[in-house]
Amino acid sequence: MSWFSRSKSSAPADGATGTAVLERTAPALPAVPGWRAGTWTIDASHSEVSFTVRHMAVSKVRGRFGAVAGELVTAEDAAASTVRATIDVTSVTTFNEQRDAHLRTNDFFSAEEFPEAVFTSTGLTHDGEDFRLSGDLTLKGVTRPVVLTVEVSGLGPDAYGGTRIGFSATGRINRRDFGLEFDARLDNGGLVVANEVDLQLDVEAVLSA
Repeated sequence: MSWFSRSKSSAPADGATGTAVLERTAPALPAVPGWRAGTWTIDASHSEVSFTVRHMAVSKVRGRFGAVAGELVTAEDAAASTVRATIDVTSVTTFNEQRDAHLRTNDFFSAEEFPEAVFTSTGLTHDGEDFRLSGDLTLKGVTRPVVLTVEVSGLGPDAYGGTRIGFSATGRINRRDFGLEFDARLDNGGLVVANEVDLQLDVEAVLSA
């Protein structure tokens, strides 16, 4: 994404002397080919929310949530666009039944008491290369701000007469910020499960008629 407005120089007015003044304007958000305003529904069957966390400081465990729902509202001014997504944490899978059952307990998600995680966006900006989507994540009853790096991967017609948008996003949270306090230690004092968790999202959404 390389379409940005840049700072520009302006020459002095007629008869004026001195050095040209540098006008600094706030850069616009990157242009997205085919961008259109509207309300989009997340297609759960073609979307995935996954995570990666270090295990015993020597490897990584990867997992995903099997159920995600939500809505995107894109505005003519892309900066005014919003997202709200709900994740069913009871659907967590790391492809190991014993570990998945542990993740649903109070050591981690307390899934029986808090079956859903919710992300609500609060702002969309860019840093010169990527979109930055700020928002509030509520997990295990705790709400904290998070920032996701977002890439729009495509926007256009689908095979059924509709219109779809796809994007990928990454972010990092500290699980302890959300009350996931599991604290098993190795003999050397290291954590069995690291505090930092990397998030990966691949989302496809359909434009509402």
